[in-house]
Amino acid sequence: MSAVSLRLPEELAERLDRLSRKTGRSKSFYMLEAIRERIEDLEDWYLAEERMIAHREGRSKSYTQSEMEHEFGLADRVRPASPKRAA
Repeated sequence: MSAVSLRLPEELAERLDRLSRKTGRSKSFYMLEAIRERIEDLEDWYLAEERMIAHREGRSKSYTQSEMEHEFGLADRVRPASPKRAA
């Protein structure tokens, strides 16, 4: 595992320290968890952005629900009625 140096704002460092003491887990554990979660979110965001740009530039195709149902053999299935909303 690689070592990384990180400067935290005092308020955030204090919060991290309190959490660490309260739970008995290391500060490194929480920093790693926070980074792991945020990186996953960012990867998803940038992938979605790339796909959106490709679609806008005509480099990818989109499909209607009917086209997808037909493609996967679901076109002949009867859809259940939508539940009525209370007024």
